[in-house]
Amino acid sequence: MPPPAEPDPAARARLGDADRDRYAETLGRHYVDGRLDADELGRRVETLYRATFGDEADALVADLGAPPAAPPAPTGWRRRRGRHGEAEQARAGWRPTPERFVDPTTGRIMRVWVDPADGARQYIAEGV
Repeated sequence: MPPPAEPDPAARARLGDADRDRYAETLGRHYVDGRLDADELGRRVETLYRATFGDEADALVADLGAPPAAPPAPTGWRRRRGRHGEAEQARAGWRPTPERFVDPTTGRIMRVWVDPADGARQYIAEGV
């Protein structure tokens, strides 16, 4: 039996930045919902930002099922525009990035998340 034919690259949809952001947000929602741990989220986000085609991104979320519904934003919560800081956990809608760093004051590994509503960067400790 011959091996399955490779898909025609010309027929594959290329990913754009907005596509990657949507997939990253979906992965982030699964992380917040507990379907992924920090290490697996990191692996998938890094793979996502190296992906070229949509089917590569589809494979990163295929085993997770439908993304969890985003809860409503908390009332009375405000953030100062243009600021960033550490948060306990990601909020619905935040997108994980492949960026990580070691917090020089605590030595913890922090992942950078972005709130697409205002572009604010948030830092969340991994493996806590």
